[in-house]
Amino acid sequence: MMRLYDFLDSGNGYKVRLLLNQLGRTFELVLMDIDRGETRTEAFLRINPNGRIPVLEISPERRLSESNAILFYLAEGTPFLPEGAFERAQVLQWMNFEQYSHEPNVATPRYWIRHGLMKEDKAPLLEQKRKQGYAALDVMEGHLSGKNFLVAGQYTIADICLYAYTHVAEEGGFDLSAYPALEIWLERIRNHPGHVPITWQP
Repeated sequence: MMRLYDFLDSGNGYKVRLLLNQLGRTFELVLMDIDRGETRTEAFLRINPNGRIPVLEISPERRLSESNAILFYLAEGTPFLPEGAFERAQVLQWMNFEQYSHEPNVATPRYWIRHGLMKEDKAPLLEQKRKQGYAALDVMEGHLSGKNFLVAGQYTIADICLYAYTHVAEEGGFDLSAYPALEIWLERIRNHPGHVPITWQP
């Protein structure tokens, strides 16, 4: 059985849990408390020298870190990853967009607020993060207008990847009321078979 090292509040970990459930794959969940430094212990650094979750242990000798790499591995040969070369590249395009433009600016304010790290000296940086976060949401809104999903008209790991932190963006102070296409897309994903909330555990 596969083993997933994760932290329940993490959107990056949630991506993997959501896909595993929608694929009907059984796995053991090993919860790590990042606030207590559990991913920085010698034991965990032997599992992932980068000291981050999620990590998917496929076997004792085979482990994958980085949430989007894990998604790509799990989705291979399933409807969650298109067969066409161009469409697959589009999936990767959106997953890279998530890591470079979306996650650093949408997820970070949420983390600061939820984990008690919002100090007065962070206020200017928070404002900048939200500005850039809204810019990323603008890109998604424009693309999703008139579309059901991000790529090829089908639900893929690109949608899972960007759903993870977008659906809890309000916890970071983002107002999604001006994003009708985005809100419809979020609801469509919530209604997809096998959907589970971010707090779900197997």
